[in-house]
Amino acid sequence: MLMKRIIVCLDVRAGRVTKGVKFAGNIDVGDPVALAEEYCRQGADELVFYDITASAENRPIDIAMVEAAAKRIFIPFCVGGGLRSVEDMRRVILAGADKVSLNSLAVDHPEILSRGAEAFGRQCIVLGLDAKFVGASPAFPSGYQVVTRGGRCPTALDAVNWACQAVSLGAGEICLNSIDTDGVQDGYELTITRKIAQAVSVPVIASGGAGKVSHLRAALVEGEADAALIASMVHSGRYTCAAIKEELQAISDLPLRRVRTPLSGR
Repeated sequence: MLMKRIIVCLDVRAGRVTKGVKFAGNIDVGDPVALAEEYCRQGADELVFYDITASAENRPIDIAMVEAAAKRIFIPFCVGGGLRSVEDMRRVILAGADKVSLNSLAVDHPEILSRGAEAFGRQCIVLGLDAKFVGASPAFPSGYQVVTRGGRCPTALDAVNWACQAVSLGAGEICLNSIDTDGVQDGYELTITRKIAQAVSVPVIASGGAGKVSHLRAALVEGEADAALIASMVHSGRYTCAAIKEELQAISDLPLRRVRTPLSGR
């Protein structure tokens, strides 16, 4: 059985980690590289950096930040935001990232998923999918609509259908974020998580809504996710990654990676 993963998300704005609720009301959390190093030390399995304003500001992602993180952490990390081409992906991967996350760009230009998978292997290509509950209809048979640009732009895409299409094009993993539960800390949106996990053949990461360890268990068991993304739980200082794993192991028989001893460099 594949190990379940705990992934810490760092949303970066103007060089600082920020956290909000439903993509609004953001507060400053700290320096992204310093926080990445701390979460690595605590036992996070992976990290993801999202430059949340790069696309809106029409600028590339902060490569210096990616390079600095790669020098100081020894676990896999993914980078998203401000990626507009295969060459942008190449720069991020050469800077030290293990994966790239594509969201709005993939909706606008689905062929970028195939081109990225051909260039770097599908294991490097993560589809970021923001979904919103709208109720089942002929247009949205799953009941969930894909939204882009930080939840600001609704699309005509059904979330499950888009997930399946993206995998057929080359996405090797899906990070599914529920707009309705993002930052609320009242639990993940299990229905859409399970629907997509059952529909695709690649790992699914549950994102949006974790507030306590039982929420992670629900996402990984009832939601059938392969990994759980967390942010507020650790940014607030209420939990460490190690404490989350310890409690999760105590309330489930899920296969989890041990907290590893940090090494110097990657």
